Amino acid sequence: MKTIEIYSSPLCGFCHAAKRLLNAKGVAYSEIDVLSQPERRKEMMNRANGRHTVPQIFVDGAHVGGCDDLYALENSGKLDPLLAS
Repeated sequence: MKTIEIYSSPLCGFCHAAKRLLNAKGVAYSEIDVLSQPERRKEMMNRANGRHTVPQIFVDGAHVGGCDDLYALENSGKLDPLLAS
């Protein structure tokens, strides 16, 4: 099973959209709330090559990107293979 992590904020509409897509795919993910854990934002930025906006999504430790990147993978047919066990 793939390990999926999403750095997010409860106030972020893009975060909610990304999680909706992951939920629709039926995949489990761990969520890191950078609003309630602001110290984790620096960790996110280091892992995401300096990107500071949420969401930032990782699959098996590899940076996928943000919400637009996740939907681009979906629209190109590449998300399901990426998420497959």
